[in-house]
Amino acid sequence: QVQLAESGGGSVQAGGSLKLSCAASGYTGVIGCMGWFRQAPGKEREVVASIERNGNSRYADSVQGRFTISRDAFTLSLQMGSLKPEDTSTYYCAVTGYVDCRNFKPHNVIYWGQGTQVTVSS
Repeated sequence: QVQLAESGGGSVQAGGSLKLSCAASGYTGVIGCMGWFRQAPGKEREVVASIERNGNSRYADSVQGRFTISRDAFTLSLQMGSLKPEDTSTYYCAVTGYVDCRNFKPHNVIYWGQGTQVTVSS
C-alpha cells in the first residue's frame, strides 16, 4: 500500500499563487509517474501535470507556463501561479506504476490522494 498525503490549497484571488504538496509513504517502490489531476463539480477529472523519476514533466495546455511541477524522490509539489477562476477545482495527487508519464490517465492511477480544494476568486 501507498499513502499520499496532500497539503496546501486554499482560497486566493485571481493572479495569485498557491503551492500544493504531496508526500508518498509506504511501499513507494511501486511508484513510477507522479502527478496531479483536478476535478470541478459536474466535470470530468483532468490531468494537470505529471513528472517522471528522471524529472521529465508534462503539462496540460491550460496550465502550461503558469504551473510548475517538481519532485524529490517521492515528494511531489505543484507551484501554481497566475491563477484564474477556471483553475478552481479539487486537486488530486496520483501515482501510476509506469516509468514514463505518457500513460498518466485516471484509469492507470494505482493510488490517489484525498484531494485538496483550490478556489480562485475574480
